[in-house]
Amino acid sequence: QVQLVESGGGLVQPGGSLRLSCAASGRILSIYDMGWYRQAPGKQRELVATITRDGRTNYADSVKGRFTISRDNAKNTVYLQMNSLNAEDTATYYCNADIWALGGLRRPYWGQGTQVTVSS
Repeated sequence: QVQLVESGGGLVQPGGSLRLSCAASGRILSIYDMGWYRQAPGKQRELVATITRDGRTNYADSVKGRFTISRDNAKNTVYLQMNSLNAEDTATYYCNADIWALGGLRRPYWGQGTQVTVSS
């Protein structure tokens, strides 16, 4: 059984910062790409940022220059540092990881989501 557990969401004022974390646990053989997605009310889930095992990153245009994705392979954890937050960043943020689990197939796993609300 593999689990992704997110933390770090909350309420922040416009212009503020938050750092999200997502730790993968369970019978994991290997973790490949990891990433963050978000879904605002009434909208489709969208990609925020991804990172490969060797640290190559990709960002949505809307967050470039404000958000930074990173990972610690030893801890099976991915992070999202979010700066200069604005109301349009309000959403539920989901962690995603491409994982090869012991006794299973390589496939994507999702976390349960963490709420980020940007409001004064």
